[in-house]
Amino acid sequence: MRGTSDAYGHELWDYYRSGSGYEVIERDDGFIDPSDVAPAFYFSSYKDWPAAEKRGLSYAKGRVLDVGCGAGRVALYLQDRKGLDVLGLDISPLAVKVARLRGVKKTVVLPFERIDFPRGSFDTIVMYGNNFGLFGSKSRARRLLSRLHSMTKPEAVVICESVDIYATSDPVHLRYHRWNLLRGRMAGQVRIRVRYRTYVGKWFDYLLASPAEMREIADGTGWRPPRVLRSKKGPLYVGILRKSQPK
Repeated sequence: MRGTSDAYGHELWDYYRSGSGYEVIERDDGFIDPSDVAPAFYFSSYKDWPAAEKRGLSYAKGRVLDVGCGAGRVALYLQDRKGLDVLGLDISPLAVKVARLRGVKKTVVLPFERIDFPRGSFDTIVMYGNNFGLFGSKSRARRLLSRLHSMTKPEAVVICESVDIYATSDPVHLRYHRWNLLRGRMAGQVRIRVRYRTYVGKWFDYLLASPAEMREIADGTGWRPPRVLRSKKGPLYVGILRKSQPK
């Protein structure tokens, strides 16, 4: 059946049309995480966002690339409330369709790892919804951060959200961290897929990094060590990476 692998897109499409839906994340160790906030949060308004996200967006300026734009919550805020020129990027055609129907003016369906915009195309890169995870691995993160460096203007900034995976005492997660390290992966390099109704997404690597790990990854890629904006509750945080000297 056409489109059966785009579980995330179908989840957003159904929520857009009916206001109902759910999301299930499956990890490669068999762990199942039924979200109690998605997909509603993907459609939420600014007033309902975590404080760290709100503070982070105060750094946004100029032309913006919204990586993993989903239903367009961040793109719409920056476009309509801050008057910025925003391009929403997502791998899911249905997600991009929803974003456009909701009013996002500029979108592109493209895997993050295939970005290749001209030098100086953007002033700001936003990676919200824990989308620092889209880097997938340490090596790919460093490669793509270097590419983002070449695609952005001299005073550019990357505003990226992640979760400190070490802020847990759950034995299931701690066991998974150890298993990852034994496999030569970062502790927070999770392999997951999205399930929704009869739709099953493809497996992909998603990198959850601590602030110290984000700092280590950014080193040598042309970005300064991140300024970390922490949430009042929970492990979520936003990193602000400013561009350093030209590479």
